[in-house]
Amino acid sequence: MATTMHTMKLVAIPASLSSSRFMFRPISKTLSLGLISRHNYSQKLPFPLLARALSSPALQTAETTDNKVVKQQWKAAIDFKWIRDNKEAVSANIINRNSNANLELVLQLYEKMLNVQKEVERLREERNAVANKMKGKLEPSERQKLIEEGKNLKEGLMTLEEDLVKLTDELQQEAQCIPNMTHPDVPIGGEDCSTIRKMVGSPCELNFPVKDHLQLGKELDILEFDAAAEVPILSNTCHCSAVLMHVHVTITGPAEIGKVYYFIVSGSKFYYLKNEAVMLEMALVNWTLSEVMNRGFTPLTTPELVRSSVVEKCGFQPRGTNTQVYSIDGSDQCLIGTAEIPVGGIHMDSILAESSLPLKYVAFSHCFRTEAGAAGTATRLYLPLHELLYKEVSVLYGNLMEFLSRGLYRVHQFSKVEMFILSRPEDSNSYHEELIGIEEDIFSSLGLHYKTLDMATEDLGAPAYRKFDVEAWMPGLGRYGEISSASNCTDYQSRRLGIRYRPAQPSSTNSKKGKGPTQFVHTLNATACAVPRMIICLLENYQQEDGSVIIPQPLRPFMGGLERIFPRSR
Repeated sequence: MATTMHTMKLVAIPASLSSSRFMFRPISKTLSLGLISRHNYSQKLPFPLLARALSSPALQTAETTDNKVVKQQWKAAIDFKWIRDNKEAVSANIINRNSNANLELVLQLYEKMLNVQKEVERLREERNAVANKMKGKLEPSERQKLIEEGKNLKEGLMTLEEDLVKLTDELQQEAQCIPNMTHPDVPIGGEDCSTIRKMVGSPCELNFPVKDHLQLGKELDILEFDAAAEVPILSNTCHCSAVLMHVHVTITGPAEIGKVYYFIVSGSKFYYLKNEAVMLEMALVNWTLSEVMNRGFTPLTTPELVRSSVVEKCGFQPRGTNTQVYSIDGSDQCLIGTAEIPVGGIHMDSILAESSLPLKYVAFSHCFRTEAGAAGTATRLYLPLHELLYKEVSVLYGNLMEFLSRGLYRVHQFSKVEMFILSRPEDSNSYHEELIGIEEDIFSSLGLHYKTLDMATEDLGAPAYRKFDVEAWMPGLGRYGEISSASNCTDYQSRRLGIRYRPAQPSSTNSKKGKGPTQFVHTLNATACAVPRMIICLLENYQQEDGSVIIPQPLRPFMGGLERIFPRSR
């Protein structure tokens, strides 16, 4: 049986995956899947493809052309001279962070731009000199000669100015790929090289069979997930069917020894909260807001739809390969993946008084993420062919935690409370410590066992100078899971957003009041509460042998005094 599905917009398939060795091929308006399974399901649910930002360069170009979306140009205040003068340090930083930035091209473009700028300035001086000569009394022949010379200078100048604009745009595009510099104490390498700053508590002792949050959510009747989690994905030589607790893979046709096949086990990544889970989300949000507000933060709710330029200025790539950002078709707007983006935009293109710093915000918003790319690899299962050839492999779900994400851990939409600080450069390191301290206090108050990590260079996003992650113990998953992070982005975002401050002038200075030079602020962000992962922690750590879940003491006043959630069967 085949099913045809219509979508708002097709997910981009990178060209590198279009060869016959992969099960996917580029398709246009519809997708047809032959659904085969070991289980004779009489009906299959449609597999909806999510409308999202196209990541393939060819498709991105088509989108811009077909929908007449003209991307507004913006320029970051990048210190190219500093980059050139510190070439070796910048190059080492790019390597340490495993970035694909092309430093040599940036420096070549910069030198070329400087040369063109010099030529433009020379022609402008000559044009002005000709114009000044024209003001005097001249013989007709001499005037005509100057007119011709001025015309030639004008045409040459126009050509060079056009070249300068193109060079500047290309330089900006390449330079914006260069990541922020890195704190000297950050460990170098991949995620495994990250170091533990602090370990708090110990794993809870549960003297009964441990349940994960999916099973608890079902028995308590507080979580509901889309049935699209049971969708088989097929190729022409093999098939795989996914059910809730097992993955079955069978080779059914000719295969090549040594060739690696992959199978995608896909869930919907959407969910419903029901009954007490709704109260739990509201309690987490309100309690967290109150805790952070007591530390002097200003509360905000933010727009959840922003211009793509704001997303870019915060260091995200709304239309890059494996983007995490949902873009709105036919517009330059995107759904936010974090409140960091709209909060960062509040003071865009502004000059702040030094006396107003620091500015501390705590923002509640819904967040939307495609979960593509590195995060999406958690939904792909790679198995060498020799393990599959002519036999069936049945793997318990618990053994696939490295490969699969399930339930609330990785979802497309969720609620989050985010902290954001704008500070003077000399204060940002201390505010980074303040942010991670607030996070640790929140998680300690909830009685969680967690560890704080100083993340290694390859795990830093482009804007981050340094990043601390908090990973909490999740008994049902049998591992630690990230629940929070805190990043110091120094002036990486403010140089793009145009957020400066004017230092206070000493009374002895001769400068006019308020007219001193400006500096870029430093920006910092930290997650106070990512609701779905907090719910995982609370359900799995506070589960009881009778199937109930205890509500931590700090949240009870925000849940009408509720102390425990009982299974619906009671």
